[in-house]
Amino acid sequence: MSKDLAPFQKGLIDTMCEIKAVKFGDFTLKSGRKSPFFANIGEFSSAKSMLQLADAYARMIHEVHGEDFDVLFGPAYKAISIAACVATRFFELYGVDVRFCSNRKEAKDHGDVGGLVGSKLREGDRVVIVEDVTTAGTSMEEVVPIIKKTPGVQILGLVVSLNRQEYGTKKSTTALQEIEMKFGFKTTAILSMRDDVVPYLMENGTLDDNLVAAIDKYYEQYGPREGADEAPEEAECVDVPCENNKSKEDDFHGNPT
Repeated sequence: MSKDLAPFQKGLIDTMCEIKAVKFGDFTLKSGRKSPFFANIGEFSSAKSMLQLADAYARMIHEVHGEDFDVLFGPAYKAISIAACVATRFFELYGVDVRFCSNRKEAKDHGDVGGLVGSKLREGDRVVIVEDVTTAGTSMEEVVPIIKKTPGVQILGLVVSLNRQEYGTKKSTTALQEIEMKFGFKTTAILSMRDDVVPYLMENGTLDDNLVAAIDKYYEQYGPREGADEAPEEAECVDVPCENNKSKEDDFHGNPT
């Protein structure tokens, strides 16, 4: 049975399925892991779907951090649009005019020079980072030093849309938990794959028994286990299928093939 999800969380799962931001089938990830599901928040590429995503971020950020922050930071590239849309939705919902900014992958040497786009960070700013799907802490290794270049800036937390709930460098903790322990700020997921998405879709009949069994088997292998040893070295586990991957995708209107 799924836990009691808020309406905005249920709506986000429904939209993810509708636009195929979450797919079920047989996937080989960039890490080499064989996965029965695949998440791509980049599929939120229309005004209607992005409004749904931004609404969920805004409500979760308000629930966790209230209104006591100054800037939403979206790491390049996918989270640039997320930060802008969430800031807009946050203002619509709560009347708080927060700023937003992102890092550039390549710093400009003309015009609007520097490594940031959007609002400049100011001394004393309180920052909430927004990311799409976090399965490893690689992006934080890049953006945290960029944010902290400005004196007195405080990173309050990281909010992601979906936590895959797989182990990180240690088999006893998820990658999202490791980010919190390493960098010292709170990490939050709007949805967690194993705890939220899968039970919700089981209850509404989207997932059949065979697919649920495949997901359970996947988490037996890659889910965190208390007291486990360090994880074996492998490529960053991100939701990017291998180039030659032949996946079988659920169309969300019937059983997966």
